[in-house]
Amino acid sequence: MDAITLVLFVIGLGLLIVGAEALVRGASKLAAAVGISPLVIGLTIVAFGTSAPEMAVSVSSALQGQADIAVGNVVGSNIFNVLFILGISAIIAPLVVAKQFIRLDVPIMIGVSVLAMLVGLDGVISRIEGGFLFAGIVAYTAFLIQQSLKEKAAKVAAGPDEFDKEYSDKPKGGLDYAKNIAFIAVGLVLLVLGSRWLVDGAIAIAKTLGVDDVVIGLTIVAAGTSLPEVATSIIATIKGERDIAVGNVVGSNIFNILAVLGLSSLVAPNGLPVAPSIAAFDTPVMIAVALACLPIFFTGWTIARWEGFVFLGYYVAYTVFLIFNTTQHAALPAFSTVMMFFVVPITVLTLAITTVRALQQQGVLKLGSQSTGIKK
Repeated sequence: MDAITLVLFVIGLGLLIVGAEALVRGASKLAAAVGISPLVIGLTIVAFGTSAPEMAVSVSSALQGQADIAVGNVVGSNIFNVLFILGISAIIAPLVVAKQFIRLDVPIMIGVSVLAMLVGLDGVISRIEGGFLFAGIVAYTAFLIQQSLKEKAAKVAAGPDEFDKEYSDKPKGGLDYAKNIAFIAVGLVLLVLGSRWLVDGAIAIAKTLGVDDVVIGLTIVAAGTSLPEVATSIIATIKGERDIAVGNVVGSNIFNILAVLGLSSLVAPNGLPVAPSIAAFDTPVMIAVALACLPIFFTGWTIARWEGFVFLGYYVAYTVFLIFNTTQHAALPAFSTVMMFFVVPITVLTLAITTVRALQQQGVLKLGSQSTGIKK
């Protein structure tokens, strides 16, 4: 890597931090301005905006015939978003999860993840399937906005005092609205520019080392294009905007599959081929990661620090496996055995026990003497 690439790499990192700060500030104030909850802002404006690099990279790769990078970028980004970003954010500060995530958004994320696997089973995502995926993001966004406006109307109907209390920091004039929109726009530009420089440098290194396109797409490109989500969620967590931090991840994952994968399939000359390794391993991992959110999210409606460490540990393990598998490292069989027969079962058992306890505490599940009404 030459000196210029290194300088751009460092500048890109700085732009990510500044852009994330501007985006979170503008988005949170805009939510208060229009009476839309920060949760919806996180799921739409922030999530879609920070997914702009994924859109740019995947669509460009599809047009250039680099389908492995286009698909690997989406699948890898979704795995990275949940395991790495939510993991880091929860380690910084436990994340309180809104109940809407459990009722609506996480099930949708799981559903579209399964849909991505189904449309790629035949080895290609056709243009028709891509159009169907893209129509899904339009419907999802319209639904979120409609629901948020209904909630706003209900608060207004309940009394102006309640509405004004919840949105007490809303802008007072047109200049404030313009300023907040400008913060969002500048933040997005800085995030996209910064991530692009970082990704370009990382790809140059990987190509020099002889890493193939599938692994580059699943790891370096996926992590690089997700850097805006990293910066935004971490800054949002530090600033106490937990709904934006979590909504950014869930919304980005939904957007990546429906919009990024959908549009990439539409612009690809003959649809978007899906590599067998991605269909057989990485897409099921993406689904498993999405499924893991349900028990972790509703155990006390909080992502605890220890759960953040679990997420982060699994991302490290996933990355190590990809590297070992690509290089056919001698440690691959032992590593796979430990993960499959020790780490994964213990994690599943821990989550199951935690889930049962959470359901008991919430009164959903009653066991033993509690079901008989016996008081101790």
